Amino acid sequence: MNGTPAVLVARGPIARRQPEAPVWRSHLHGSDLSWSIIFVSPYAALFAAFIIYPIGYGLWMGSHPPLYGELLSDPRYIRAAINTVIFIGLAVNVQMILALLLSGFFMRRRRWIKALLAIYILPWTLPAVPAYLSFHWMLVAYPQGLPNNLLMALFGIEGPFWFNHNWLAVACNITANIWKWMPLWTLIFLGGRMAIPQDLYDAADIDGASLYQRFAYVTVPLLANLYLISTLISTIWTFSDYAPVLFVSGGTPDFGSDVVSTLGFHYWLDYANPPLAVAAGLSVLPLLIPIVILLMYRLKKAEVQL
Repeated sequence: MNGTPAVLVARGPIARRQPEAPVWRSHLHGSDLSWSIIFVSPYAALFAAFIIYPIGYGLWMGSHPPLYGELLSDPRYIRAAINTVIFIGLAVNVQMILALLLSGFFMRRRRWIKALLAIYILPWTLPAVPAYLSFHWMLVAYPQGLPNNLLMALFGIEGPFWFNHNWLAVACNITANIWKWMPLWTLIFLGGRMAIPQDLYDAADIDGASLYQRFAYVTVPLLANLYLISTLISTIWTFSDYAPVLFVSGGTPDFGSDVVSTLGFHYWLDYANPPLAVAAGLSVLPLLIPIVILLMYRLKKAEVQL
């Protein structure tokens, strides 16, 4: 017992080892710092020139409150804003619902379905401009366009002039957008369905679940997160996608089918008013930001994971 304190005293205080700083926090010195700056400088310059400067300049151009008063007093902007809400609401939701349903059809293991899938994705693989231009000329080609010729040949009905009425032109724009992008989301949902274990469907069959019950209680909960993410991405893309309106209807008749993004083109190019065009583009942010926040909140609250 008497030797124990002596041993402890003889050992003396134990020196504490200082924790080493992570490698990523170590400081560069000398030539290492110089070469790092040299390699990073071109990327920083490009980022500042093509990202920071255009965004900052655009925000500065659209920062004057009188511009938004001028927008609200323009009946063309009010009509374009209504068209934008209708265009995005219908195009995004219709293509998502149809893509989810069609992904179940393409899950079938038959050769002709695989061949049909290859044809089905062709609109998505085409560049946007020729795809939408082909859709435009399909409606207006001489003498009346393909849909009108079919209506006359099959039912004896004379079809309308598609771009002479506001709502018909908006419907054509929505249909073209769905036709172009629905194959992409169908492939994404098809991949999500393939990731669902077959055992879950077998268990549902044993329990006597119908086709609808398997879809509602197995497929939909397991694809909920994927569906929300796809809806979020599609909403953002559709807000910024001016191609279907510009190349299908061209905003006719008399700006009646324009959305906010294409109306900004007219403000900039036709009326030589760039600040008003930028203000029109920034005006959609109060509508876009709450949608993104809502979808992200729903995604965070979702409990079912693939």
